[in-house]
Formats: sequence, C-alpha cells, structure tokens
Amino acid sequence: MFRRRNPTLLASAFTALLVALPALAQQPPPPPSASAARMLLLPRKIVSGEHSTLAVLDVNGRLTPGVRVDFSNGDRVTTDTTGRALFVAPLNPGVLSAVLSGRPGRVYTTILSPTEVSSPSIEISSAPRVASLSDRFELSGRSFCGDADANKVTVAGLPALVLASSPTSLVVLPPAELNAGDDSVVVSCGKNDSARFLIRFIELTLEANSSPLVPGDHRTLTVRVRGTAAKVALEARNLAPTIADLTGGNPRRISSSGGENNTAQFQLTGKQRGNFVVSIRLLTAQAAPRP
Repeated sequence: MFRRRNPTLLASAFTALLVALPALAQQPPPPPSASAARMLLLPRKIVSGEHSTLAVLDVNGRLTPGVRVDFSNGDRVTTDTTGRALFVAPLNPGVLSAVLSGRPGRVYTTILSPTEVSSPSIEISSAPRVASLSDRFELSGRSFCGDADANKVTVAGLPALVLASSPTSLVVLPPAELNAGDDSVVVSCGKNDSARFLIRFIELTLEANSSPLVPGDHRTLTVRVRGTAAKVALEARNLAPTIADLTGGNPRRISSSGGENNTAQFQLTGKQRGNFVVSIRLLTAQAAPRP
C-alpha cells in the first residue's frame, strides 16, 4: 500500500499546519480525483530507449491516479492506481518536456545516450546534504532502475518510497518513521547496492494564524527549523493569489536565520475575504554524497 504524504508545509485558513499525512490506516481515504492534479514529478535526466517512471501529486502532495501526461514528442501516458506512470524515453538524445493535460506549466528532462551513463554498479554522483523529513529529495547517479518499484532505497535502515525514477535519477520520499539527524542512505537495484552515504534530515514546523483573511489584513507565517543550526533556503508559493499577496513575489525565496532559534518568516496581505493557501518547502543544493 502506498503512503500519501504532503511534500510541503501547507498554511491555509482550513489548517494552520499540515506537514505530513500519516501512513494510510486500514480504511484509507479515497484517492484524489484526476482533476485535483497539480504537480508533475519527472526525473531530471532519462536514458534513450530505457524505462523511466513519473509521478503526479495533488495540492496536498498525494499521489494522484488517472492523470494524463502529454509529452512534447507527441507521446502520452496516464498515471496508474499508484499515481505514477512508466514510460520509455525517446530514442534521440536531447530535451523532452511534459505537461499535465489541461494545465499550464511544463517540466523538462534531458535525454542521455546509454553510452554516457553505462556503469556495472550503482554510483551516486550527487545527493542533498540536507533534506526535509516530510519532503521528497533527489539523487543522481548511474545504474538505478527505471521502474520505480524495482529500486530499494533505505534511510536509517527504513524503506523509503521512490516516487519517480530513471537509470540516472531518483525522487525519493523519506520514511514516515524517520527522526531528525544524520542518517545513512543506501540505494539498491537488482543485486547491486550503492555505497552507504549520509544525509542530514531536518524538521520544519509552521506557526500561523489560520483564520480567513480580509482586505488589508497582514499575516505572518513563521517556519521553525529543527535539526540544524545552519541557515537553510525556503520557498513559499501562494496557491490562492486572488485572496492574498505574498510579500516579495510569488514564489518567494528566503533563508532562515540560523542559530539555536532557527526560523524564517513570510508575510501575507489580504486582497479579499477568503481562505489563503501557501505552500512552503525546503530548497536543497546537490553535492557529492557524504560518506
């Protein structure tokens, strides 16, 4: 059974804090409808003629089945009951884009030739030094499995969920049971295992007045960072721009303060009465894996 969790902090007038949805209970809620699709996850790089897996999420970060995805080369796929779809990369190297059917905003990927990425064993070329406990993270390397479920990724010995994949890229959701701190990660495909490497996982919590906005009302959203005293980059996206303005533009990127009281603040101004929705997520920089 697939876990559906929110990949962002989500502040709204309905819920002041939504960091992560728990694992599905014995009576899981129905999956989101295809019309709720908002985000396409496509591996950054794919390999000519090889399988890859994409995923589609709704506004709450839930995997969304039955969504059609249109590629720039004329191909199209529809997400299955897991909210993901397996596809074959075009034969010609270059750039490929994809879009959720009927929605604006394209996602791009680079098609590599098989000779560029051939390797007899799994290699991790880049990984985030810091990742959020409740958000996806990306890995780059070689000899991953294009079928997401054929990969096995463990964090601190716990199984993670591979959302999207290609032979060179993985998009991974951390285990729900994970705690903040440095944890070891291992990637397996078939009988091949990667070398063990470390990622520091941090916890983000949100403090916000969740009452509806009125015109001219000012609202502060405070994000608290636990698990590191270093400054981290955060991005806020205003998902209800007719209700409120996000000070500094949409999206708005800032760094946390760092230190023992590691926080960041975003400001909203009401435009009309209604329920505001702002998603906030950690921005991570890729680097060589930390052994």
